[in-house]
Amino acid sequence: MYDKKKIEYIKNKKEEWVKNNYNKHIKKHPERKESFDNLSGIEINNIYCPYDNKDLDYLKDIGFPGEYPFLRGIHSTMHRGRLWTMRQFAGFGSAEETNKRYKFLLSHGETGLSVAFDYPTLYGYDTDHHLARGEFGKCGVAISSLSDMEILFDGIAVDEITTSMTINGPAAIVWAMYIANAENRGIDRRRIGGTIQNDILKEYIAQKSFIFPPEPSMRLIVDTFEYGFKEVPRWNTISISGYHIREAGSTATQELAFTLGDGIEYVKAATKRGLDIDDFAPRLSFFFNAHNDFFEEIAKYRAARRIWAKEMKKLGAKKDRSLLMRFHTQTAGCSLTAQQPEINIVRVTLQALSAILGGTQSLHTNSMDEALALPSEKAVRIALRTQQIIAEESGVTDTIDPLGGSYYLEWLTEKMEEETYKYFDKVEKLGGVIPAIEKGFFQREIAESAYKYQKEVDSKERKIVGVNDYIIEDELTIPLLKMDEKGEHRQINRLKKLRKERNNQKVEKYLNQLKKAAEGTENLMPYILNCVRSYGTLGEICGLLREIFGEYEEPAIY
Repeated sequence: MYDKKKIEYIKNKKEEWVKNNYNKHIKKHPERKESFDNLSGIEINNIYCPYDNKDLDYLKDIGFPGEYPFLRGIHSTMHRGRLWTMRQFAGFGSAEETNKRYKFLLSHGETGLSVAFDYPTLYGYDTDHHLARGEFGKCGVAISSLSDMEILFDGIAVDEITTSMTINGPAAIVWAMYIANAENRGIDRRRIGGTIQNDILKEYIAQKSFIFPPEPSMRLIVDTFEYGFKEVPRWNTISISGYHIREAGSTATQELAFTLGDGIEYVKAATKRGLDIDDFAPRLSFFFNAHNDFFEEIAKYRAARRIWAKEMKKLGAKKDRSLLMRFHTQTAGCSLTAQQPEINIVRVTLQALSAILGGTQSLHTNSMDEALALPSEKAVRIALRTQQIIAEESGVTDTIDPLGGSYYLEWLTEKMEEETYKYFDKVEKLGGVIPAIEKGFFQREIAESAYKYQKEVDSKERKIVGVNDYIIEDELTIPLLKMDEKGEHRQINRLKKLRKERNNQKVEKYLNQLKKAAEGTENLMPYILNCVRSYGTLGEICGLLREIFGEYEEPAIY
């Protein structure tokens, strides 16, 4: 990309600058730290210049937006043509309460919905199960049946807005509820669009809301791939998630490597089934974290697109759409503080800006009260307004990949790709993603990174404003969300009424058909849909599959 003689000349001039200028200056005015490392532990040099990018071939390694290797964006116009989807993650209490929040957000300019489910739902239990006691609606909305799904989206045009659902172990069942709800409203399932997270490998690695062992879990995921491209073509049947890996304590490089490694594993599982990669790959999507190190995050997103495009080609993808990494981003919940919660608005703004400059397709901005409670209306409106101000007032969307060509950013993008491939090699030597999970490789890597980070915070080597520096004693003044205490009672009564009034013979019939299919090799989605349409509950369907598939028990990691 550069003339070799000029590169050598620049290198010599830089050495002269260091010797005659920089070194003399730091004797009088020392630098703040002995070394500057980003959150992945990559040492950052004092300055970058063309020499640091001397091996880059612009057309081969960087290229143009909408063209291989898609480093600068998956679409030719990016945010000049269409802004990202503003998709605030929301869900709490009962379906009625969450429906009200969705309508509130839509009225304030949100352009996509994102559903948070409570832990009983994530683990496939109905609200009245004894293990669900005390957890109703705490970290998301409780959905036990198609009846709840109907209330959740009452009055919302599901054929006009896309919906993302953060659900993993029981993803196929909850997706079936969404499809059945649309059908009951006379909406063709081919017209609905959205995403199910459906990323079980990440659950074993980081978030831990798994139900079944890896093999049957992977079967269910491939079932959704196959059913999706045939029957619900506008739906993303997986959102391969680095977000929760990062929230568990990983570095940005680990998030990148582990997420892409999981994605490759899903593609291999689907092609092993006999699916054509170009049939299902265009509907694969990703989900990344936006943490505090601004340039590291931008480099991560750019590297992710290039690595994915390369790896999909290796796996046999022929269509350009199969090479595209489309991703959602959420700002880093783990970075927000209960101390001085208003300053979280600043953190979230910088994190959101990195995601937008990195070319995200949709974005959730966390609320300032994230570390204290589920977001209040005031807090979530400010979070949404943060996106809108960046979109409408900042000018950062006026040109595509505005930081592209930065000597530092291009070097860092290359470095993160290099570190990612090192992790790929380590996982391959362990036998692949699932054997590496069973050996505790990912879990240990994340635990060690989390420990190192916390040590840096505790020693004040890494400053966290309001936590270990710039501390003030101040009473909490922001309003916090309060849920309806009677919501759980209403939900349990609705379940009792549902089980009494539905056609229980039909439910039993379809559950038996699902059981027989699960014991064989057929795609389970049509059978799950029949159970859901007859108002079989989440707990009943998951309970049946637990009997057949068993439950996963995580090995102890020391």
